[in-house]
Amino acid sequence: MSEPATQAHPVPQHVHNAQMQVAAALEQATGAPVDLLKAPWAEIEPAIAKLTGGPFQVNQPEHQTIALGLAGAFALRLIQEHQAFWFPNRDSPEGATLGFPEAIIMLSPFGAVMDSLAQGKLARLEDLAADIRRSLGQARFGANPAQALGGQAPKLTPVDYQRLFDPGFLQFVVLDTKKAATALETKPDGLARDVRNALGRTQPPLPPEARQQFEGQIVQSLQRLDTTKSLIDQAERAPRLAELMAHLFGTVGGTGSAPEDFWHDLVLPLLFIGTPASFPPLDDEELEMFRQGADPLPLFVDMVPHAHKAPDEGLLGAFEMSDIGLVHQGFGRVGALRLIRINAARIQPLLEQFDPAKTAETLQRFTEYVAKAAGKPATESPQGKEMLQAALTLLSDLKRSVTQVEGGVLALRRLTEAEAASEQALAVVRKALQGSIILTA
Repeated sequence: MSEPATQAHPVPQHVHNAQMQVAAALEQATGAPVDLLKAPWAEIEPAIAKLTGGPFQVNQPEHQTIALGLAGAFALRLIQEHQAFWFPNRDSPEGATLGFPEAIIMLSPFGAVMDSLAQGKLARLEDLAADIRRSLGQARFGANPAQALGGQAPKLTPVDYQRLFDPGFLQFVVLDTKKAATALETKPDGLARDVRNALGRTQPPLPPEARQQFEGQIVQSLQRLDTTKSLIDQAERAPRLAELMAHLFGTVGGTGSAPEDFWHDLVLPLLFIGTPASFPPLDDEELEMFRQGADPLPLFVDMVPHAHKAPDEGLLGAFEMSDIGLVHQGFGRVGALRLIRINAARIQPLLEQFDPAKTAETLQRFTEYVAKAAGKPATESPQGKEMLQAALTLLSDLKRSVTQVEGGVLALRRLTEAEAASEQALAVVRKALQGSIILTA
């Protein structure tokens, strides 16, 4: 694993700002600077009480800002001691999470501080730091013979953590809600048996290492749950597992997966722009960007107005918040969902009109238009061609999902990059499962 560039993933700006704000407020309240990086947390706690003016209130924004500032200080202590680092994570309240290079340990400093303040025991952060120190010591000297002999084990980087844990990829799926509900309302031991049986029926057969991974990550996770309750009744305990079972048992169609930014910035704007007959004038900056080698596709979505009105805000610039719902009411108890129901009525007419060949032809006309205005011949780059083809494929998949696949509703999945990479193997298991499902209650 490659070493990250210096400051490649610095402290999130809002965390840093909150830390500076809390430090200044503490100095004003106590009349002297408070060293948030070295002072024992038990000594800092009375000063925090002066800021809160009483018990810590988890739902009060001012108190949350204090917690965020302390989280920045707690994280910086761990960064200095263990070379920990922030990495982007959409599931985290801070928008980022702390990772460690020598073992897979994820920590939300904000969550840790919130819990400690809510219990009136900020010193619990000392205990948490000690637990991390102990876990890293065990990883460093207990589990790796090469390190015991003086060898160098590969260190994890922010990029590794982001790939494994940040759900930055999106996939639209068509979900048969009845099949999904049946699976979710089944007890986990029955689901474990069905999944294990499906692993033996896959065509083509799964490689042994892939089957072992499914056994370890899915079957054994199901077996660790309470066998007297349905899976959906335990969704708060295992939300990702419940969502995965809904996908495995209920998905009957869908698109490929792609980074969220690709959907938001390129794919869905193409749908709302349509195939205009003419294009707006170009300014000098846009022409210079083209002369410098900018790809026509991003210029197209930036310059050409939408032919169809898109929401001013909302999900992916395409869906109002009212278009979003639950795939099962039991998910209402889960905080951060990665599988949500989407009302496709807003985009269905646009998808019915979508023609990939006409869109490609429109992009070609736009490219010629810009090239003529810039006085520079258009040269097609392999990256630009691949980007356009990927966007058209995703929109074609979405059109088929919304207009042709019957018996389901549109849903949106969030995946990590690692999960997106394993989706092909997951589809093989899903096909085996749905080929002969016998859910054991």
